[in-house]
Amino acid sequence: MTEPEVATPSIREQVMACCRALDEKKAENIRVLYMGQRSSIADYFIIATGAADSHLRALANEVDRTLSDLNVEVLGVDRNTKSGWVVVDVFDFIVHLFTEETREFYQLEALWKDAEDVAPELG
Repeated sequence: MTEPEVATPSIREQVMACCRALDEKKAENIRVLYMGQRSSIADYFIIATGAADSHLRALANEVDRTLSDLNVEVLGVDRNTKSGWVVVDVFDFIVHLFTEETREFYQLEALWKDAEDVAPELG
């Protein structure tokens, strides 16, 4: 007997579930950028700010847990919080978690200014 297939939420639903999880863990300034044809890297970027390195770890863990609950595979996580930037790669979208100073330094939103802003669905 084969196991029933588990329906995987759409990419947009996955992105919004991550945004809600980040909001619940008190991430600040959550932004979603739809990259579309502008990037071959991913369809969406989620960008959020954490208060400190330990907060970045907690945010990344919550994103990982949320995606696991949705049966979505995470390709990789760069958990080097000493840099002030944690990346969670889900192939179709990438979650960028920054400390405030690091986010201001790299300014991903400015780098990808042609991307479409999508309103995050927060809890």
